[in-house]
Amino acid sequence: MARLHTIMFLGHGSMSQRTCCSGLVALSLLLLWPLNTLAEWYQQEAAIMGTSINVELWHDDAEQGRALTQSVMDEMQRIDDLMSTYKPTSELSYINAHAADGPVAVSTELLSLIIRALDYSVITDGAFDITYASAGQYYDYRKGKKPTDLQLEEALPAINYRHVKIDPQRSTIEFLQDGVRIDLGGIAKGYAVDRSMEILRLAGVENAIVSAGGDSRVIGKHLDRPWNVGIRNPRDRHSIVSMIPLENAAISTSGDYERYFEEDGIRYHHILNPGTGKSPHEVYSSSIIGSVATDTDALSTSVFVLGVQRGLQLINTLPDTEAVIIDNQGQMHYSAGLARIQ
Repeated sequence: MARLHTIMFLGHGSMSQRTCCSGLVALSLLLLWPLNTLAEWYQQEAAIMGTSINVELWHDDAEQGRALTQSVMDEMQRIDDLMSTYKPTSELSYINAHAADGPVAVSTELLSLIIRALDYSVITDGAFDITYASAGQYYDYRKGKKPTDLQLEEALPAINYRHVKIDPQRSTIEFLQDGVRIDLGGIAKGYAVDRSMEILRLAGVENAIVSAGGDSRVIGKHLDRPWNVGIRNPRDRHSIVSMIPLENAAISTSGDYERYFEEDGIRYHHILNPGTGKSPHEVYSSSIIGSVATDTDALSTSVFVLGVQRGLQLINTLPDTEAVIIDNQGQMHYSAGLARIQ
Protein backbone atom coordinates (compact mmCIF):
# COMPACT_ATOMS: atom_id res chain seq x y z
CA MET A 1 0.00 0.00 0.00
CA ALA A 2 1.22 3.49 -0.79
CA ARG A 3 2.31 5.48 2.20
CA LEU A 4 1.44 9.17 2.05
CA HIS A 5 2.88 11.40 4.74
CA THR A 6 1.33 14.65 5.85
CA ILE A 7 1.49 16.98 2.88
CA MET A 8 3.53 20.14 3.27
CA PHE A 9 1.53 22.73 1.33
CA LEU A 10 3.32 26.00 0.82
CA GLY A 11 0.95 28.88 1.45
CA HIS A 12 -2.78 29.23 0.84
CA GLY A 13 -5.08 30.66 -1.78
CA SER A 14 -4.33 30.80 -5.49
CA MET A 15 -1.31 29.25 -7.13
CA SER A 16 0.20 32.66 -7.86
CA GLN A 17 0.08 33.57 -4.16
CA ARG A 18 2.04 30.54 -2.99
CA THR A 19 5.62 30.58 -1.80
CA CYS A 20 7.75 28.90 -4.45
CA CYS A 21 11.20 27.36 -4.64
CA SER A 22 13.24 28.08 -7.77
CA GLY A 23 15.37 25.71 -9.81
CA LEU A 24 12.89 22.82 -10.04
CA VAL A 25 11.55 21.34 -13.25
CA ALA A 26 8.55 19.12 -14.07
CA LEU A 27 8.03 16.85 -11.09
CA SER A 28 10.90 18.31 -9.08
CA LEU A 29 12.72 15.97 -6.78
CA LEU A 30 14.09 17.65 -3.69
CA LEU A 31 16.84 15.27 -2.75
CA LEU A 32 18.85 16.46 0.21
CA TRP A 33 21.45 14.26 1.87
CA PRO A 34 24.63 14.61 3.92
CA LEU A 35 27.73 14.89 1.74
CA ASN A 36 29.46 11.97 3.43
CA THR A 37 26.83 9.54 2.10
CA LEU A 38 27.00 10.51 -1.58
CA ALA A 39 29.38 7.65 -2.39
CA GLU A 40 26.60 5.13 -1.80
CA TRP A 41 23.93 6.86 -3.89
CA TYR A 42 23.99 5.92 -7.56
CA GLN A 43 22.21 8.02 -10.14
CA GLN A 44 21.74 8.07 -13.88
CA GLU A 45 19.76 10.22 -16.32
CA ALA A 46 18.90 9.82 -19.99
CA ALA A 47 16.44 11.05 -22.61
CA ILE A 48 14.18 8.10 -23.48
CA MET A 49 10.49 7.78 -24.36
CA GLY A 50 10.48 11.43 -25.35
CA THR A 51 11.18 12.57 -21.80
CA SER A 52 13.81 12.73 -19.07
CA ILE A 53 14.45 9.44 -17.29
CA ASN A 54 16.04 9.50 -13.85
CA VAL A 55 16.98 6.76 -11.38
CA GLU A 56 18.61 7.12 -7.98
CA LEU A 57 19.24 4.26 -5.61
CA TRP A 58 21.14 3.38 -2.47
CA HIS A 59 23.54 0.46 -2.65
CA ASP A 60 26.59 -0.70 -0.69
CA ASP A 61 28.32 -2.13 -3.78
CA ALA A 62 29.55 0.39 -6.33
CA GLU A 63 29.71 -1.99 -9.29
CA GLN A 64 26.25 -3.38 -8.69
CA GLY A 65 24.82 0.05 -7.94
CA ARG A 66 25.99 1.36 -11.30
CA ALA A 67 24.84 -1.78 -13.07
CA LEU A 68 21.36 -1.43 -11.61
CA THR A 69 20.98 2.17 -12.72
CA GLN A 70 21.92 1.04 -16.22
CA SER A 71 19.39 -1.79 -16.03
CA VAL A 72 16.68 0.83 -15.53
CA MET A 73 17.78 2.67 -18.65
CA ASP A 74 17.86 -0.58 -20.60
CA GLU A 75 14.32 -1.40 -19.48
CA MET A 76 13.06 2.06 -20.42
CA GLN A 77 14.63 1.69 -23.86
CA ARG A 78 13.12 -1.78 -24.31
CA ILE A 79 9.62 -0.52 -23.53
CA ASP A 80 10.08 2.48 -25.82
CA ASP A 81 11.13 0.15 -28.64
CA LEU A 82 8.00 -1.91 -27.98
CA MET A 83 5.39 0.82 -27.52
CA SER A 84 6.50 3.99 -29.30
CA THR A 85 4.25 5.27 -32.07
CA TYR A 86 7.20 7.29 -33.37
CA LYS A 87 9.16 4.16 -34.24
CA PRO A 88 7.84 2.33 -37.32
CA THR A 89 9.50 -0.87 -36.13
CA SER A 90 7.68 -0.97 -32.77
CA GLU A 91 4.99 -3.53 -32.10
CA LEU A 92 2.47 -0.77 -31.43
CA SER A 93 3.19 0.81 -34.83
CA TYR A 94 2.62 -2.57 -36.45
CA ILE A 95 -0.76 -2.82 -34.71
CA ASN A 96 -1.76 0.63 -35.93
CA ALA A 97 -0.77 -0.31 -39.47
CA HIS A 98 -2.59 -3.64 -39.67
CA ALA A 99 -5.28 -4.11 -36.98
CA ALA A 100 -8.02 -2.50 -39.09
CA ASP A 101 -7.50 -5.30 -41.65
CA GLY A 102 -8.08 -8.11 -39.15
CA PRO A 103 -6.78 -9.63 -35.91
CA VAL A 104 -3.10 -8.99 -35.23
CA ALA A 105 -1.04 -11.22 -32.94
CA VAL A 106 0.29 -9.24 -29.98
CA SER A 107 2.85 -10.03 -27.31
CA THR A 108 1.45 -10.91 -23.90
CA GLU A 109 3.09 -7.88 -22.32
CA LEU A 110 1.67 -5.34 -24.76
CA LEU A 111 -1.75 -6.98 -24.80
CA SER A 112 -1.91 -6.87 -21.00
CA LEU A 113 -1.18 -3.15 -20.93
CA ILE A 114 -3.75 -2.44 -23.64
CA ILE A 115 -6.34 -4.38 -21.64
CA ARG A 116 -5.45 -2.34 -18.58
CA ALA A 117 -5.84 0.86 -20.59
CA LEU A 118 -9.25 -0.26 -21.83
CA ASP A 119 -10.27 -0.99 -18.25
CA TYR A 120 -9.53 2.64 -17.43
CA SER A 121 -11.70 3.68 -20.35
CA VAL A 122 -14.59 1.90 -18.64
CA ILE A 123 -13.74 3.29 -15.18
CA THR A 124 -13.55 6.86 -16.49
CA ASP A 125 -16.51 6.59 -18.86
CA GLY A 126 -14.26 7.21 -21.83
CA ALA A 127 -12.22 10.11 -20.46
CA PHE A 128 -9.18 7.86 -20.80
CA ASP A 129 -9.16 6.45 -24.32
CA ILE A 130 -6.10 5.21 -26.19
CA THR A 131 -7.91 5.72 -29.51
CA TYR A 132 -7.53 9.49 -29.01
CA ALA A 133 -4.55 9.06 -31.33
CA SER A 134 -6.98 8.80 -34.26
CA ALA A 135 -7.08 12.61 -34.00
CA GLY A 136 -3.86 13.08 -32.05
CA GLN A 137 -1.79 11.94 -35.03
CA TYR A 138 -2.59 15.22 -36.76
CA TYR A 139 -1.02 17.40 -34.06
CA ASP A 140 2.63 18.42 -34.23
CA TYR A 141 3.46 20.54 -31.19
CA ARG A 142 6.99 21.35 -32.28
CA LYS A 143 5.80 22.71 -35.60
CA GLY A 144 2.66 24.32 -34.18
CA LYS A 145 0.40 22.13 -36.34
CA LYS A 146 -3.16 21.07 -35.56
CA PRO A 147 -5.75 19.10 -37.56
CA THR A 148 -7.95 20.88 -40.04
CA ASP A 149 -11.68 20.95 -39.38
CA LEU A 150 -12.13 18.25 -42.03
CA GLN A 151 -9.43 16.02 -40.54
CA LEU A 152 -10.98 16.34 -37.10
CA GLU A 153 -14.47 15.64 -38.42
CA GLU A 154 -13.25 12.48 -40.13
CA ALA A 155 -11.18 11.33 -37.14
CA LEU A 156 -13.79 11.70 -34.40
CA PRO A 157 -15.87 8.61 -35.33
CA ALA A 158 -12.72 6.50 -34.87
CA ILE A 159 -12.17 7.70 -31.29
CA ASN A 160 -13.96 5.11 -29.22
CA TYR A 161 -12.27 2.46 -27.09
CA ARG A 162 -15.08 0.05 -28.03
CA HIS A 163 -13.56 -0.13 -31.51
CA VAL A 164 -10.63 -2.08 -30.04
CA LYS A 165 -11.43 -5.79 -29.94
CA ILE A 166 -9.27 -7.99 -27.75
CA ASP A 167 -9.04 -11.79 -27.88
CA PRO A 168 -7.05 -12.79 -24.78
CA GLN A 169 -7.09 -16.50 -25.66
CA ARG A 170 -5.51 -15.92 -29.06
CA SER A 171 -3.56 -12.84 -27.89
CA THR A 172 -4.83 -10.73 -30.77
CA ILE A 173 -6.11 -7.20 -31.25
CA GLU A 174 -8.38 -5.90 -33.99
CA PHE A 175 -9.80 -2.48 -34.87
CA LEU A 176 -13.48 -2.62 -35.74
CA GLN A 177 -13.44 0.61 -37.71
CA ASP A 178 -11.16 2.17 -40.28
CA GLY A 179 -9.09 5.11 -39.11
CA VAL A 180 -8.57 3.83 -35.57
CA ARG A 181 -5.12 4.48 -34.16
CA ILE A 182 -4.01 3.85 -30.57
CA ASP A 183 -1.35 5.48 -28.43
CA LEU A 184 -0.26 4.39 -24.95
CA GLY A 185 1.31 7.75 -24.10
CA GLY A 186 -1.08 8.16 -21.16
CA ILE A 187 -0.01 4.94 -19.45
CA ALA A 188 3.25 3.59 -20.94
CA LYS A 189 5.66 5.80 -18.98
CA GLY A 190 4.01 4.84 -15.71
CA TYR A 191 4.24 1.20 -16.72
CA ALA A 192 7.93 1.62 -17.56
CA VAL A 193 8.52 3.16 -14.13
CA ASP A 194 6.82 0.20 -12.45
CA ARG A 195 8.76 -2.35 -14.50
CA SER A 196 12.03 -0.61 -13.68
CA MET A 197 11.21 -0.46 -9.99
CA GLU A 198 10.40 -4.16 -10.01
CA ILE A 199 13.87 -4.88 -11.43
CA LEU A 200 15.43 -2.91 -8.58
CA ARG A 201 13.22 -4.54 -5.96
CA LEU A 202 14.04 -8.05 -7.14
CA ALA A 203 17.74 -7.15 -6.99
CA GLY A 204 17.34 -6.31 -3.32
CA VAL A 205 17.27 -2.51 -3.59
CA GLU A 206 15.32 -1.05 -0.66
CA ASN A 207 15.64 2.71 -1.26
CA ALA A 208 15.21 4.19 -4.73
CA ILE A 209 13.32 6.54 -7.00
CA VAL A 210 12.59 6.10 -10.70
CA SER A 211 11.10 8.92 -12.76
CA ALA A 212 9.98 9.27 -16.35
CA GLY A 213 8.97 12.86 -16.90
CA GLY A 214 5.90 13.47 -14.76
CA ASP A 215 5.70 9.90 -13.48
CA SER A 216 7.65 8.83 -10.39
CA ARG A 217 7.71 5.93 -7.99
CA VAL A 218 9.68 5.56 -4.77
CA ILE A 219 10.54 2.68 -2.48
CA GLY A 220 11.87 3.05 1.03
CA LYS A 221 13.28 6.35 2.19
CA HIS A 222 15.91 8.87 1.31
CA LEU A 223 18.21 8.16 4.25
CA ASP A 224 15.99 8.46 7.34
CA ARG A 225 13.40 10.70 5.68
CA PRO A 226 10.65 10.16 3.11
CA TRP A 227 11.30 11.08 -0.48
CA ASN A 228 10.14 14.66 -1.08
CA VAL A 229 8.44 15.18 -4.43
CA GLY A 230 7.39 18.62 -5.59
CA ILE A 231 4.40 19.48 -7.76
CA ARG A 232 5.48 22.02 -10.33
CA ASN A 233 3.85 25.40 -10.76
CA PRO A 234 2.29 24.92 -14.21
CA ARG A 235 2.94 28.52 -15.16
CA ASP A 236 6.47 28.82 -13.76
CA ARG A 237 8.85 25.95 -14.52
CA HIS A 238 11.29 27.16 -11.87
CA SER A 239 8.93 26.85 -8.91
CA ILE A 240 6.73 24.39 -7.10
CA VAL A 241 3.38 24.79 -5.40
CA SER A 242 3.59 21.94 -2.90
CA MET A 243 5.94 19.28 -1.59
CA ILE A 244 4.74 15.76 -0.93
CA PRO A 245 6.72 13.35 1.30
CA LEU A 246 6.24 9.77 0.06
CA GLU A 247 7.32 6.24 0.90
CA ASN A 248 6.56 3.18 -1.24
CA ALA A 249 4.24 5.16 -3.47
CA ALA A 250 3.84 6.61 -6.94
CA ILE A 251 2.87 10.04 -8.18
CA SER A 252 2.01 11.23 -11.68
CA THR A 253 1.31 14.72 -12.97
CA SER A 254 -0.37 15.57 -16.27
CA GLY A 255 -0.13 19.20 -17.33
CA ASP A 256 -0.72 21.46 -20.29
CA TYR A 257 2.85 22.77 -20.22
CA GLU A 258 5.03 19.91 -21.49
CA ARG A 259 4.11 19.73 -25.18
CA TYR A 260 2.08 22.59 -26.55
CA PHE A 261 1.93 25.60 -28.83
CA GLU A 262 -0.25 28.69 -28.73
CA GLU A 263 -2.20 30.25 -31.55
CA ASP A 264 -4.61 33.18 -31.34
CA GLY A 265 -4.49 33.01 -27.55
CA ILE A 266 -5.41 29.30 -27.42
CA ARG A 267 -3.05 26.70 -25.98
CA TYR A 268 -3.00 23.45 -27.95
CA HIS A 269 -1.43 20.78 -25.75
CA HIS A 270 -0.89 17.03 -25.95
CA ILE A 271 -3.72 15.96 -23.63
CA LEU A 272 -6.83 15.55 -25.75
CA ASN A 273 -10.47 15.13 -24.83
CA PRO A 274 -11.55 11.94 -26.64
CA GLY A 275 -15.00 13.42 -27.16
CA THR A 276 -13.76 16.42 -29.11
CA GLY A 277 -10.23 15.61 -30.25
CA LYS A 278 -9.19 18.95 -28.80
CA SER A 279 -7.24 20.08 -25.74
CA PRO A 280 -9.36 20.67 -22.61
CA HIS A 281 -8.72 23.89 -20.69
CA GLU A 282 -10.50 23.60 -17.34
CA VAL A 283 -7.32 22.68 -15.47
CA TYR A 284 -3.61 23.39 -15.74
CA SER A 285 -2.43 20.18 -14.10
CA SER A 286 -3.61 17.11 -12.23
CA SER A 287 -1.42 15.08 -9.87
CA ILE A 288 -2.40 11.63 -8.64
CA ILE A 289 -0.83 9.76 -5.72
CA GLY A 290 -1.25 6.01 -5.45
CA SER A 291 0.53 2.70 -5.11
CA VAL A 292 1.83 2.09 -8.63
CA ALA A 293 2.75 4.44 -11.47
CA THR A 294 0.80 2.61 -14.17
CA ASP A 295 -2.41 3.55 -12.37
CA THR A 296 -1.41 7.07 -11.37
CA ASP A 297 -0.29 7.78 -14.94
CA ALA A 298 -3.63 6.76 -16.43
CA LEU A 299 -5.58 8.55 -13.72
CA SER A 300 -3.71 11.83 -14.01
CA THR A 301 -4.63 11.98 -17.69
CA SER A 302 -8.22 10.98 -16.92
CA VAL A 303 -8.68 13.61 -14.23
CA PHE A 304 -7.21 16.31 -16.46
CA VAL A 305 -9.86 15.50 -19.07
CA LEU A 306 -12.70 15.14 -16.56
CA GLY A 307 -12.00 18.48 -14.87
CA VAL A 308 -12.15 19.42 -11.21
CA GLN A 309 -15.59 18.26 -10.10
CA ARG A 310 -15.87 15.01 -12.04
CA GLY A 311 -12.19 14.25 -11.52
CA LEU A 312 -12.41 14.53 -7.75
CA GLN A 313 -15.61 12.49 -7.74
CA LEU A 314 -13.74 9.69 -9.50
CA ILE A 315 -10.67 9.81 -7.24
CA ASN A 316 -12.80 9.83 -4.10
CA THR A 317 -14.26 6.46 -5.13
CA LEU A 318 -10.84 4.79 -5.50
CA PRO A 319 -9.00 3.28 -2.52
CA ASP A 320 -5.51 4.49 -1.59
CA THR A 321 -5.64 7.20 -4.26
CA GLU A 322 -5.44 10.98 -3.85
CA ALA A 323 -5.38 13.98 -6.18
CA VAL A 324 -4.18 17.56 -6.35
CA ILE A 325 -5.72 19.56 -9.20
CA ILE A 326 -4.73 23.07 -10.25
CA ASP A 327 -7.54 24.72 -12.19
CA ASN A 328 -7.22 27.36 -14.90
CA GLN A 329 -7.45 30.13 -12.32
CA GLY A 330 -4.49 28.74 -10.39
CA GLN A 331 -6.64 27.44 -7.54
CA MET A 332 -5.70 24.11 -5.97
CA HIS A 333 -8.28 21.41 -5.27
CA TYR A 334 -7.73 18.27 -3.21
CA SER A 335 -9.31 14.83 -2.99
CA ALA A 336 -11.11 13.96 0.21
CA GLY A 337 -8.15 12.29 1.91
CA LEU A 338 -5.86 15.27 1.35
CA ALA A 339 -8.49 17.86 2.19
CA ARG A 340 -8.75 16.38 5.68
CA ILE A 341 -5.06 16.93 6.47
CA GLN A 342 -4.54 20.43 5.12
